Amino acid sequence: MNAPTRASGAEDGAAAPLGGPAGGAVVPCRACLSGEDLDWLGGRSVSLALDLTTSVTVRPPGARPPAGAAPDGGAGAWAGEVWTFLRRRLPGLGPRPPVVTARSEAPAASGLSSSTALIVALFRAFTEAAVPVAGDAGGWSVPARTLAQWAYEFEFAIFNGGGMDHLAVIAGGLLLLDGRTTGLPEIAQRADFPDEWAVVVLDSATRKDTSDHIRSVRAQLAAGDARLAAYRERTDAASAAVWEAVRGRDLSALGAAMSRAHRAMRDLQGMSTPLLEELRSLALRAADLPLKLSGAGGGGALVGVCPAADQAEVVARLRRALGPAHPRARVIPARAAAGLAPEIAAAPAP
Repeated sequence: MNAPTRASGAEDGAAAPLGGPAGGAVVPCRACLSGEDLDWLGGRSVSLALDLTTSVTVRPPGARPPAGAAPDGGAGAWAGEVWTFLRRRLPGLGPRPPVVTARSEAPAASGLSSSTALIVALFRAFTEAAVPVAGDAGGWSVPARTLAQWAYEFEFAIFNGGGMDHLAVIAGGLLLLDGRTTGLPEIAQRADFPDEWAVVVLDSATRKDTSDHIRSVRAQLAAGDARLAAYRERTDAASAAVWEAVRGRDLSALGAAMSRAHRAMRDLQGMSTPLLEELRSLALRAADLPLKLSGAGGGGALVGVCPAADQAEVVARLRRALGPAHPRARVIPARAAAGLAPEIAAAPAP
């Protein structure tokens, strides 16, 4: 792992120390096009960073919070916990984190990694804006690979999951990942998503529960469950098909491959729900749009890909079709996004 270093000062482009101008970070969310859980079960997965961003801004001492900001700045307990984690690795940091304002464009608990985006944004904002109590005027410069490793370790201690989300929001773009049973997955390939395609997110407004899901799957793994083995095999094949469809710019093949990935999630791992299946059927009838559940399931958001030129019409059709029967569900247009540090995809894993 690359070690953090002290930045030489603001004149070299370093973030200002605490008490100076506010620092911050903007991080995309991600959709999983195929491969839920394979990042820690072993196997291939495909992620796509989306321009539904999470931003964290470090506020100067004494600055008033923006109008409408939550009392905790929108970061909840994560800010204090991330700061405690950093203090164990960056000696000399003060006892309390700086005050932040956090905002997210992605729906919470939807399978789009909004929690990981917030955590990564806090890590980046804190390491670039904070200085040791007895240090000089420079901040800490933490390489992207180290940032990903730390964010993964932080979340693993809470949820016991994998590292797809951390690499997805940091590297951005389209990633083909090779899962590992321990540690971050390997970035096998990174590619730009076709400009002529766009993403449609259908948020079901029902929350998923990652922690319960991961406990259940780890129990299956320990028991040698045959359905889990079948899920891993079918989903790994679907991930390969998704990757080839995108690289070949074959939108029909992409929809079919994402549908195969969804069926494996539903039929072998019970990740879908009657409401999600109803919404999938509605999207096919109303807009001819295949949708796939993104994330661990039990709720959350469905994602589909359509021609960029048709996105506005697809969104309008879906919103009309939802009507009064699904008043809480939302249709959100999105595009592919660059990550916090795309160069991480070219860096060798430690």
